[in-house]
Amino acid sequence: MAAARYLIVNADDFGRSPGVNRGTVETFERGIVTSASLMVRWPAAVAAADYGRGHPDLSVGLHVDLGEWAYRDGTWAAMYEVAPLSDSRAVAEEVARQLAVFRQLLGRDPTHLDSHQHVHREEPVRSVLSALACQLKVPLRDCHPAVRYCGSFYGQTGQGLAFPEAISVEGLLRIISALRSGVTELGCHPGEGNDMDSMYRSERAEEVKTLCHPQIRVALVAERIELRSFRDLQVA
Repeated sequence: MAAARYLIVNADDFGRSPGVNRGTVETFERGIVTSASLMVRWPAAVAAADYGRGHPDLSVGLHVDLGEWAYRDGTWAAMYEVAPLSDSRAVAEEVARQLAVFRQLLGRDPTHLDSHQHVHREEPVRSVLSALACQLKVPLRDCHPAVRYCGSFYGQTGQGLAFPEAISVEGLLRIISALRSGVTELGCHPGEGNDMDSMYRSERAEEVKTLCHPQIRVALVAERIELRSFRDLQVA
C-alpha cells in the first residue's frame, strides 16, 4: 500500500489588502486553501482576523513582515524595510511586536509561523523565529521535519520575470502528481483587484482561478491526497 500523502495549502499575505483578503476567502470557500498566514501590520489585517475568528476551519498563522524587496536593474532593491535583517535584537523586538498584535486580533496564538519573502531562511532571523516556534510549539516553514515546503506554485522567476506556467491548472496538476508521502505545505498568494504596491500583483488573480478550478479537486481525489491544515498537526 502506498504511503499516505497530505497537503496543506497555505495562502500567504492574508491581511495585506482587501483584494488579498477576498482572494484568500474565495480560495478557502471554493478552492483548496486550508490555511493562511496573516500580515498584521496592514489595515486590512483587522478584516482578515475577523474572518479567521469566524471560520475556525481556516488555520491562521503569523506571516512575519520585516520588509519587501523587488528585483530591478539586476539587483534586489528594498520597497520597504521594517527592521534590519542583520540586527538580531531589532528583529526579535519586531517579531515580538507582531506576535502581540496577532494575539490581540485573533485572541489566540498562531497555528504556524513563516515570513514574507522567506527572510527567515537566513540568520539571524532564522534563529529568532526557530526559538519562537519552539516556544509556541508550532511549525516554522521549511524548518520542521514533519512538514515539507513546496514553493513551486509561484508566477515569477527568481528575478521577478513572469512565469505563468507555474500557476496554471496544468502546472498545479504536475505539482500534485509529484507530491511525496507525508505532509507537504504548498505556498500560494491568491488575491483580487490588484490593489497593492507589490512585485507580485496580477499573478494573484490567476492563482485564484487555478486554486478554485474543479480539475484540481478531482486530481486530489484521484491521487488519494488528503487536504489538511496546520490545526491538524501535532507538533512536539
